[in-house]
Amino acid sequence: MIEVNDLSKDFKVYHHRKGFFGSFVNLFSRKHRIVQAVDKVSFTVARGEMVGYLGPNGAGKSTTIKMLTGILVPSSGSVTVNGYIPHRQRKENAKHIGVVFGQRSHLWFDLPVQESFELLQRIYRIPEAAYRQNVEAFEELLNLGDFFRTPVRQLSLGQRMRADIAAALLHNPDVLFLDEPTIGLDVVAKARIRQFIQRINTERQVTVVLTTHDLDDVEKLCKRVILIDNARLRFDGELTALRRLLSTERLLSVDYAEDYPDVSIPSAHIVYQEGARVQYRFSPEEISAADLIGTILRKFRIVDVSIQEPDIEDLIKTVYEDNLMLERKLTEPVSGDM
Repeated sequence: MIEVNDLSKDFKVYHHRKGFFGSFVNLFSRKHRIVQAVDKVSFTVARGEMVGYLGPNGAGKSTTIKMLTGILVPSSGSVTVNGYIPHRQRKENAKHIGVVFGQRSHLWFDLPVQESFELLQRIYRIPEAAYRQNVEAFEELLNLGDFFRTPVRQLSLGQRMRADIAAALLHNPDVLFLDEPTIGLDVVAKARIRQFIQRINTERQVTVVLTTHDLDDVEKLCKRVILIDNARLRFDGELTALRRLLSTERLLSVDYAEDYPDVSIPSAHIVYQEGARVQYRFSPEEISAADLIGTILRKFRIVDVSIQEPDIEDLIKTVYEDNLMLERKLTEPVSGDM
């Protein structure tokens, strides 16, 4: 569905020089520097796949999405979405994609949601039967009925986001680009939108590319993640593989049946202890979770036990830090003969 090969985007950033007396600015200076927003990024996304596209602020996420949607023209490389070249075939591409930006709405501010939908029906030339079917389905799944005839400017953030996502799907797009779809929402609103995205992906096979800083969105929706940092692709694979690749330690929480005086276990380190509750840190490379639990059961009576996986935010932070450390090592001068 999406093919990206050596995709790059450079921007010219112009700056002004001070005049001869230091207090005046030479507005005619054409000096500039080149900023690489995206640097030779390559990946593919299959039809019906849901992918998390992650990175810190300024990493190149939004620039990539804008090239995929045809808003920006690549400096080099190639991109196709559903067989279309977005910046050359903007109209054709627009008919087959839906886009939601969490900070912006493509609904008409002073119109009721219903009238905004009707305008979009005419813009996309959606057949009446298909339009009615989608509106009824989205009303049920997203509870739009409560505010369907309310002007967009009067909606809460959660209501507006639900309306925006429904609007982006009215014309049955093959690909849905979501940029921070749950930003600023409460727990209930987030859960409702996540359920809807999951259902659309599963039932309609809509390909979803999700960019977000809310890592709960990623964990609940995406099996695969693509990490970008400093304009370059750093990781592309399953979230579980990222955990295995970067995480060597796990946490095991145990509620003992009584307050034992010594609950130390070989190959595990106690990191927290309060009464009968103890938390151990262990490395699966030294001892498996099953062996560790087996050792504990042979020595003590327990009430409950649970294993805590490493937090995805910590994993992604580790990716960025590892890459920064690697870049520093590559650029450091080699000590030795001069």
